[in-house]
Amino acid sequence: MSLLSAHKVTIEEIARLVGHSSTNVTETVYRHEIRPALTEGAVAMNKIFKPKAG
Repeated sequence: MSLLSAHKVTIEEIARLVGHSSTNVTETVYRHEIRPALTEGAVAMNKIFKPKAG
């Protein structure tokens, strides 16, 4: 899971690959490994939507 997440595989694809019926199961089982990916996404969104000074 962590290798897939580190290579930008979506949670939906990971859930399908490991045979989970939904992403809820994947998120519950692998929560500690998903958090870094979510944090990275949040940082990227902050950069994208940050108001420009000026």
